[in-house]
Amino acid sequence: MLIKRPAAERGHANHGWLDSHHSFSFAGYHDPAHMGWGNLRVINDDRIAAGSGFGRHPHRDMEIISYILSGALAHEDSLGNRSVIPAGDVQRMSAGTGVLHSEYNAADGETHFLQIWLYPQQQGMAPGYQQRSVPIAAKRGQLCVIASPQDSEHGVRLFADATLYAGLFDGAEQASLALDPQRKGYVFLARGQLTVNDQTLHAGDALLVSAESRLDFRDGMAAEVLVFDLGE
Repeated sequence: MLIKRPAAERGHANHGWLDSHHSFSFAGYHDPAHMGWGNLRVINDDRIAAGSGFGRHPHRDMEIISYILSGALAHEDSLGNRSVIPAGDVQRMSAGTGVLHSEYNAADGETHFLQIWLYPQQQGMAPGYQQRSVPIAAKRGQLCVIASPQDSEHGVRLFADATLYAGLFDGAEQASLALDPQRKGYVFLARGQLTVNDQTLHAGDALLVSAESRLDFRDGMAAEVLVFDLGE
């Protein structure tokens, strides 16, 4: 079963320096029907103005992934990590027993990124950090693992029962992904247009997936898609 969640139905907050769309309940946006999906808790589609960002703030017991679509994000945390995350990179911060961090736009113009939260497999883990570069060629016309519990060529190690893929599709490019129908899935189109099975998605649209054994991706128009294989 595929349930489409149109982009226009998401929560929205515009703070001037931050324009954010929330796929699930977050901060001032609360929708009991959209509190998460499986162990996926948050997808925020964030645009940060130049010279702005999130000041130092705490997290705990959550796997937090940042995927940069354009621009660059500067990260600093209480573990001593300092980095700039450019477009195409994926970052994982395991909040575990607690971590403080800040994130600021490190580009001259707007930075566009996805902030993703997943429930970890266990609470009280030691905090951690990892960042990887995902080449465009690894995503071109195919799905590339960018986060999973196992080591992968381009992905970060994830301490959650989930695998996250990213893909770029245009024109005749096609791909398929086999799923365990006992697990949940989630498809989020970050930009462009793409057909998934019989559903046509536009930027910001999503599919909540259950009891499906296969997803087919075709008819892309400058599409960038994220696909989640999720536990509970």
